[in-house]
Amino acid sequence: MPTVYNTIPRFTKQRPRCSSPPPLLRNHPLHNCGGGVLRKQDRGGEKCYSIPMEERILSGIRPSSRLHIGNYLGAIKQWIELQNLSRSFFMIADLHAITTPYDPATFPQAVKDVALDYLAAGLDHHKATLFVQSHIPEHVELAWLFSTITPVGELNRMTQYKEKGEGKTSANLGLLAYPVLMAADILIYKATGVPVGEDQVQHVELARVIARKFNAKHGATFPEPKAILSHGKRIMSLTEPTKKMSKSDGGGIQLDDSPEVIKKKVMKAVTGTKGGDGNPGVMNLFALLKEFSDATTYRQFMNAEETSTIKYSELKSQIAEDIARHFESFRTRRAELAGNNRYLEEVLSEGTKEARSVAKKTLEEVKKKMGLI
Repeated sequence: MPTVYNTIPRFTKQRPRCSSPPPLLRNHPLHNCGGGVLRKQDRGGEKCYSIPMEERILSGIRPSSRLHIGNYLGAIKQWIELQNLSRSFFMIADLHAITTPYDPATFPQAVKDVALDYLAAGLDHHKATLFVQSHIPEHVELAWLFSTITPVGELNRMTQYKEKGEGKTSANLGLLAYPVLMAADILIYKATGVPVGEDQVQHVELARVIARKFNAKHGATFPEPKAILSHGKRIMSLTEPTKKMSKSDGGGIQLDDSPEVIKKKVMKAVTGTKGGDGNPGVMNLFALLKEFSDATTYRQFMNAEETSTIKYSELKSQIAEDIARHFESFRTRRAELAGNNRYLEEVLSEGTKEARSVAKKTLEEVKKKMGLI
């Protein structure tokens, strides 16, 4: 039974001096990185991989609803390994979430749910700093300062703004300025690596542009962060397999879904009548099978698919069973954490203190260089 502390232990933020690369990070250079964060060292004949202590990682997820297995495979699984290799900051991006419609009455619980998911999934507050974005007001102040050096044209060309707000009279300024706040999120901790999905790479590139502009105008201050892309396959909706699985999608599997709910959802997954590469629903099921089942099981079903002897009902049943088993300890751990509000509050409070100590220092440096203090 996992331990749930009644009081928060002292943070050590210790990382191993040298270790073999975890599977997810083996041959995992930063996206378009040049030197990269992942470095190989030869220490006494031993090959080892580590991220130097001065390297920093920042990432976060919007608390728009409960997290699903796409979030886990595309983000959290990677974070769990990165926290052992770098100085890591993982936030709950609540300020980004309010740029789209939300319910203020249920929003605090949504933030809490993401925090519970982070901890239950394996993020360790002894190794990484976990915090709520809005609890660090320095993010917003730095975003305003960055807005004075960010051309509007750069923001207008952002793909996500074009999809959600361009040409809509109801579009809010937050949608347009979203990437500037994201740049502040990253640069206030002087992060060098940012684990993101492909749809966020453009925003990380803007953070690089802003860092470069600020450095050129006010002197060397910020590193130019690089995107870290997950090697995991993108998981699609079970009901609309041409679309990415989303939090609002009825075809998504939440991390804390019961085995019964998981099976019900997977058994309804779209497969169509044609198998193979031309069927996105079948391809999505095999992506799930590869992630959650063992290699032998995967090969058996793949052989059946290639010989047209496969029964998709059996494939779905296997996937549902394996997903439920994979998250069994998560469900247990989350239920324990959910019953200990004091512990969760202390973890986030301690994370806020740690994050603000870094953010205040950076903001003070920026304001001095801009002549504001």
